[in-house]
Amino acid sequence: MNRTYKTLRLSISESKVAEVVFTEAERGNPIDQAFCDDVNALSAELAHHAEPGAEGGAKVRAVLLRAEGKAFSFGGDLAFFNANLEQLPRIILEMTSQIHPAIARFQRMNAPVIGAIHCICAGGMVSFMAGADLLVAAEEARFVAAYPGIGFSCDAGSSIMLTRRMGLSRARRYLLLNETLDAKTALAAGLVDEVVAAAKLQEHARALAERLAAGPTRAFGETRRLLLSATDQGLEAQLELEAQALARTARTADAREGITAFSAKRKPVFTGS
Repeated sequence: MNRTYKTLRLSISESKVAEVVFTEAERGNPIDQAFCDDVNALSAELAHHAEPGAEGGAKVRAVLLRAEGKAFSFGGDLAFFNANLEQLPRIILEMTSQIHPAIARFQRMNAPVIGAIHCICAGGMVSFMAGADLLVAAEEARFVAAYPGIGFSCDAGSSIMLTRRMGLSRARRYLLLNETLDAKTALAAGLVDEVVAAAKLQEHARALAERLAAGPTRAFGETRRLLLSATDQGLEAQLELEAQALARTARTADAREGITAFSAKRKPVFTGS
């Protein structure tokens, strides 16, 4: 790791879980220019380390996202926006030019992403976290649409990630009515995958990350990318994408290990290669 981040902390465990912690707790972990720059650089670093290296397996095989503070995130930095109203359209384009490519890179890398939300999460951060493969919330968590309240349309993948998780009609209602969903309602709507007690949140999310990090990382990557195209490709095109992805997976050491272990009636040991 060569990058020094201003708004987050990155550590990689021996089990190859990359733990990303948003650290601007006193400011409510806002989405500002520094955050967008950090996330863009982070996505490149994680995607790089999620590929097999010269020594074989990937350095990063799962990613855990969490935050410090009384708020997971209040979304956009409204104090900064208010101080720069005349320049705001340009600033928005600059910020989205950083965070939007990062969101796409997170979706396409091999390592699965797990999110752990412990309290209030608003606006663009809801959308960012909705892109996680598995999203776990504490019972106290709240999810605020936020955009209509300040006269904004949505960004950070809201129209994609929320629709994929909640369905078009439920996402529309959430965004247009500026709803705040408690954890139980978010679970019922499909916005989150699990709700656990606050005291168990980090332990549970980390266990999920460890489980995924022990899996066939390159196969996970192929599956993640196939799911991205599942709704916009025709049947024949998507079937061909599946065939090509499976052929690539069949060349991996993990696939050979999986088949061999199954034949020998033992648990496979995947290396991410």
